[in-house]
Amino acid sequence: MKKLCLALVTLLPLTAVAYPVEMNKQMNGAEVSATLEDIDSDIGSVMLYNYGQRAAQCKATFRNGPDAPRTRKIDLAPGQNSNLTVKFGRQVIKLRVDLTCKPI
Repeated sequence: MKKLCLALVTLLPLTAVAYPVEMNKQMNGAEVSATLEDIDSDIGSVMLYNYGQRAAQCKATFRNGPDAPRTRKIDLAPGQNSNLTVKFGRQVIKLRVDLTCKPI
């Protein structure tokens, strides 16, 4: 019994409580891959990769419940990847991201 409890305690740091996420994408012809990541309980991130032949301009609006929306913008060259990250003032309940990209 003690060994079982010890095994469960050692696995605790490996478990992560993820919050629900939603992403609304409008690519408008841009060839950009977007992946949502939950880094911490109050930080959200979108990883972007431009796999197209043209540069792309992207804008992400992060919303978390009652917090004010936060906007991040970036220009991605062909083959470039980047993260758009936001830290909220409180724990994320449900992260909603509106992502709009367009070729430049």
